[in-house]
Amino acid sequence: MRVEARGLTFEVRTGGPEDGDPVLLLHGFPQHSGEWDAVTPALHAAGLRTYALDQRGYSPGARPAAVEAYRIPELVADAAGVLDALGVTRAHLVGHDWGAIVAWGLAAAHPQRVRTLTAVSVPHPAAMGHALAADPRQKAKSAYIALFRMPGKAEKVLLALRGAALRRLLGGVGDADAVARYAEPMREPEALTAALNWYRAMSGTDMKAVGPVGVPTTYVWSDRDVAIGRTAAEACAAHVTGDYRFLVLDGVSHWIPDEAPGPLAAAILARCTGAEEA
Repeated sequence: MRVEARGLTFEVRTGGPEDGDPVLLLHGFPQHSGEWDAVTPALHAAGLRTYALDQRGYSPGARPAAVEAYRIPELVADAAGVLDALGVTRAHLVGHDWGAIVAWGLAAAHPQRVRTLTAVSVPHPAAMGHALAADPRQKAKSAYIALFRMPGKAEKVLLALRGAALRRLLGGVGDADAVARYAEPMREPEALTAALNWYRAMSGTDMKAVGPVGVPTTYVWSDRDVAIGRTAAEACAAHVTGDYRFLVLDGVSHWIPDEAPGPLAAAILARCTGAEEA
């Protein structure tokens, strides 16, 4: 379905019983709302109503040109605006990768809109900041961001040879068809530039502005994540004041929703159905 919010048109995949408790699902880079397809059947079977959003830059009707349009406050406002347009006052919130950053931001700034939070792969921004300052291994893991912030060069590198580097980046999501499902939409130059603008608009000021999170929260991390190390993952607890659970998936890569949808769905359900009201 298409949802009009903040003067933009967002694509949203819906599913589950219409009267079920709402769950807003936020994808990461360089994927789209389809990354939740293997997770949502279990949520629907448990009676939850899911809304998987193609976020700013990924929805063709929500693709502004200016880099500044992709700052974290804008992305957070999009999620809140989509909830408004859907008529959802409070939702369970699930985010992976960049979607997790948006989810942390929404839960911190608008806790009245969030019943529970399940953040996947990426911890609270303050935990990332701590790791980048204290852990040389995290600095090395995050070195790719410097390339992504280079206008033109990143697109050239990722799209060369029919997107070979992009496909390698997505190697953990599954077989060649699974990789192509995400890589092919990104071969449109405008789409890739919009997705990379999330990195180009990122600033320490915006990351530091994300405050502590008080809603019931589960953070899911995998020990073979090439982008997020254990220092950042373990630092996350210090930035959640509500009920907190930390789940480590052994032997799983960064692409948790694709690689381990069953354990992830179980973690989401445990949080959604077992949490106290915020």
